[in-house]
Amino acid sequence: MAKELTVGQVAERAGVAVSALHFYEAKGLIQSHRTAGNQRRYDKDVLRRVAIIHVAQELGISLAEVGLAFASLPEGRPLSREDWEAMSTRWAAGLDARIAQLQRLRSGMVDCIGCGCLSIDRCGLLNWEDKLAAHGPGPRRLLD
Repeated sequence: MAKELTVGQVAERAGVAVSALHFYEAKGLIQSHRTAGNQRRYDKDVLRRVAIIHVAQELGISLAEVGLAFASLPEGRPLSREDWEAMSTRWAAGLDARIAQLQRLRSGMVDCIGCGCLSIDRCGLLNWEDKLAAHGPGPRRLLD
């Protein structure tokens, strides 16, 4: 197998669009270099970085968070198991908080039929006389 991959080869192997690779590169998440003919070439280890980006996005982790994690890694070597463990440990607390919030939302949906509102007498989102405005903007009961 070739040591370097074209943008089309990376896209095919990683299962992403060429435009996504260009976007990730513009965001500094991956790097390429140019041939004498001005064509992009990627080292094979870019496949692991793209896989991590994909998994992170599926988990709801922002590209900015991925970029911060990648910035803490040494340059010029493929990602290791230890690198992944460090990244996943860093992201775990945020994921746990997000899971807890989703579980609260799911539990609260039991009485909710949807805003129509057929459950107004027991609605957990109803803000009688706008009393929650003093606590800040947005859906306060869902955010707290």
